[in-house]
Amino acid sequence: MNFSSTQKGDLLVFSQSLLSALFPIATVVTYRSLAPLASLAYSSVFTALVFAVIYSFRPQWREFLQPGVFKELLFVSLLIGVGFYGLYFYGLSKTTAGNASIIALMEIFFSYLFFHVWRKEEMDYRHIAGGLLMLFGAMAVLFNKAMQFQVGDVYVLAATALPPLGNYFQQKLRKRASTSTILLGRSVLTLPFLFLLCLMLGEKPSWPAAQGSVWFLILNGAVFLGLTKILWLEGIHRIPVTKANIISSASPVLTLFFAALFLKQSPTFWQLLAFAPMALGLWLLVGQKPVSEAEMENA
Repeated sequence: MNFSSTQKGDLLVFSQSLLSALFPIATVVTYRSLAPLASLAYSSVFTALVFAVIYSFRPQWREFLQPGVFKELLFVSLLIGVGFYGLYFYGLSKTTAGNASIIALMEIFFSYLFFHVWRKEEMDYRHIAGGLLMLFGAMAVLFNKAMQFQVGDVYVLAATALPPLGNYFQQKLRKRASTSTILLGRSVLTLPFLFLLCLMLGEKPSWPAAQGSVWFLILNGAVFLGLTKILWLEGIHRIPVTKANIISSASPVLTLFFAALFLKQSPTFWQLLAFAPMALGLWLLVGQKPVSEAEMENA
């Protein structure tokens, strides 16, 4: 069967969405033998190995030597590799996989907010309504039926505010370096900061402890933090980023299903209540007109 370029793009993005839905599940399993940041550190090792292998087929080492490239790679590494994923992994240890996947949609809201404020563009009523609906959905998750904050959800929400700035630096980098150079440089530069942070916070990244979850760490690093980025980039090469974001919004629903199946975490009324306005808000934000790839680029 021959697929058109658009159909291939749809399939690539949906595959990325399906794999991303499993990401919180595999991460939670690694916490049985490792602390959150140690899990992220070892997962990132396998991510770096995957990108190194891919890079070896078409090495472009000179790109690393261009003026300013290393500095911007460092900013991207700290904002996304350490900041975003660090807060996400830590938050996931104190909340459910379903909650984390729904709140992660707020990255799109913060992307719009960041780029509209940065460019001083006015937001029309459609975008304002979409933003308010996403905020309402996030609040439904942040507060349980007892109207109390869930600490892990707050960490995940804080994490989603970082990728827009990180993607801004990635946009600048992309003008002088290839995607493979950025992904490899980001993953390698992230490693020393993560292991240092583990030691500073008393989370000893013990390899014997990591061996108890090694297959899930490989899945996290090689597939969920590695392959999904490639699927996303190949997908948005064939279809608009706005359409890709709408397709990928299915990920939280799939996570709720997988959490019930593998972790015995049944969807709650508040999770289902939150997803409806967030999905509608997402459609209002991205369904009207195309936006630049930098605004909506997957972290």
